[in-house]
Amino acid sequence: MRSVRRLAVHPLAALLLSAGALSAGALTGCAGTRGASPSSAAAGTRSVTAIALWQSGASAFGMFVPSERPVGPGSNRLPPIYTADGAQALAENPLLDYLFLNLEGAYDADAVRALVAGIARSRAAQRPTLLVRIPTIEAAGEADTRARVKEVLALGADGVVIPHVRSVAEARTAAAFFTEAGANVWSPANPRGTVVAMLMVEDAGAIAAVADIAALPGYSLLSCGIGSLTRDMGGNAADAEAACQRVRDLGAKAGMPSMMTATAATITDRMAKGYRGLLLSGTAEQASAIIRTGRAATAPR
Repeated sequence: MRSVRRLAVHPLAALLLSAGALSAGALTGCAGTRGASPSSAAAGTRSVTAIALWQSGASAFGMFVPSERPVGPGSNRLPPIYTADGAQALAENPLLDYLFLNLEGAYDADAVRALVAGIARSRAAQRPTLLVRIPTIEAAGEADTRARVKEVLALGADGVVIPHVRSVAEARTAAAFFTEAGANVWSPANPRGTVVAMLMVEDAGAIAAVADIAALPGYSLLSCGIGSLTRDMGGNAADAEAACQRVRDLGAKAGMPSMMTATAATITDRMAKGYRGLLLSGTAEQASAIIRTGRAATAPR
């Protein structure tokens, strides 16, 4: 049996459907992927769990997909391990609206395959949205980044995150990768879209140009990487937080939600400041506890 929270979400999605905000195919794709193969997911069966929440004005809670490599001497220097079994377990957690697979440090198509396969096996009524962060355009080059956006979506992920977008020109290039991949991107101009295209600004130079970046069309979320930005600003955490709030505000003005990392100590503040994609770290149990705090903070009194 699903939790009360899940039951409360789906009527919102139903209202969106009746209002024509989301297509019938998009909504039925949430549950229709159970037992589907990665190729069938790539053929158009998409999860819109996070999109439905954002479309309704609600918050979506997710977590970094944790590595399944056993902890031991030197294990932190070895590549992470992701399995379909692990993905299935996460997908059956009713508190998780999306999963964030971080491949920025090392791209791994097999990791995407494992996550897609495990999520598809989930017995849950509605599976979480899968977002995959790939390496930067700066590190990988335009050709490889373009190919990776196309590959990740073809493998069945629901969205791609491009980190460290450094300029207006690079943001325009990043958005174009989704168009070239034939993705039906959910955006202010395309509320029936089913693919999440997320751009991250994490450098002081990009913050200086963020108003123009936010004005560009063709993508879903504009978010700030607080850790990287704080380091780029010489460790000035207060200025970095203020810059991230400006990113959130400009994104919201353009009709886009913004994602931000959160902890047990910051979750209620992040939500109060208007971040609508809350991203947690740690184990599933740790993330779930923080999500419960966030949900309680927004529950009717």
